[in-house]
Amino acid sequence: MTTSKIPTVRLGASGPAVGRLGLGAMGMSGMYGAADDGESIATIHAALDSGANLVDTGDFYGAGHNEMLIGRALAQRPREDVVLSVKFGALRGPDGSWGGVDSRPVAVRNFLTYTLRRLGVDHVDIYRPARLDPSVPIEDTLGAIAELVEQGYVRHIGLSEVGAETIRRAAAVAPITDLQIEYSLLSRGIEADILPVTRELGIGITAYGVLSRGLLSDSVRAGRSFGANDFRAHSPRFQGENLTANLELVDALAKIATAHDVSIAQLAIAWVLNRGSDIVPVIGARREQRWTEAVGALDLHLDAEESAAIESAAPTERVAGERYAAAQMSMLDSER
Repeated sequence: MTTSKIPTVRLGASGPAVGRLGLGAMGMSGMYGAADDGESIATIHAALDSGANLVDTGDFYGAGHNEMLIGRALAQRPREDVVLSVKFGALRGPDGSWGGVDSRPVAVRNFLTYTLRRLGVDHVDIYRPARLDPSVPIEDTLGAIAELVEQGYVRHIGLSEVGAETIRRAAAVAPITDLQIEYSLLSRGIEADILPVTRELGIGITAYGVLSRGLLSDSVRAGRSFGANDFRAHSPRFQGENLTANLELVDALAKIATAHDVSIAQLAIAWVLNRGSDIVPVIGARREQRWTEAVGALDLHLDAEESAAIESAAPTERVAGERYAAAQMSMLDSER
């Protein structure tokens, strides 16, 4: 069991105190292949024991399985010890197909009702639309969440994968705690326009994809294949020549990691941690040993020269393939 306590930071100017690392639970519900519930629950407990109180999920992960799993894991833990972050709005078919998003105010209340029941709690700490609904003004969606805050069902409001203009519009409606968005050595798009706006407005960043779906680790270098239900089987960065080119970058990073006596994953996490205390990496660990490895990244402190060397080893212009398939990229307000 992980026993050392990780430090805490304030999530945005108006948000809760959270551990310097958060736990992302999506992979515990089959997004990267089969996962074991018992092992997943042990990982959640290990994360909480280490001081990582932020647990992130989505009501559509595993069609509700993820929330029920987290509910089981937290049943014997004090509610105040956990900061639950939940995304909503994604529509799925019984075959797992994507049906778009629904962020109408009436849908917001409906989604939350089921989330509270599955998690076994009376409130969610941070509630956020998973994607921008092109048919519903962000003001309407955020207004509905703000009403839920007033009623005590939600504590804070977050955003996910939206661009600078949408962030400003949302912040004009209600205080925004954080923006959840992909950020890693291989996905640095937020640095140009989005990150300056969140910092101006006092909005934190909860960074997912810090390990680029496992690319920034030893697992993919070892020659793993991906099952049909694995996200990476359809991700451009893991296909053919793209994967070959990207693994060349990972090999270069491996040399730096070895020089620091850390794993590639730890190097990648440490780099994101070094980008600012307003950025909280959300680590998608499915096994306790992976969480323990992630916590070890906190011991690696990079100076400006070391960070520059890491960035030179994996320059963004050499990253091959988009972070999502074309259809999914088109739904990202953050990429427009």
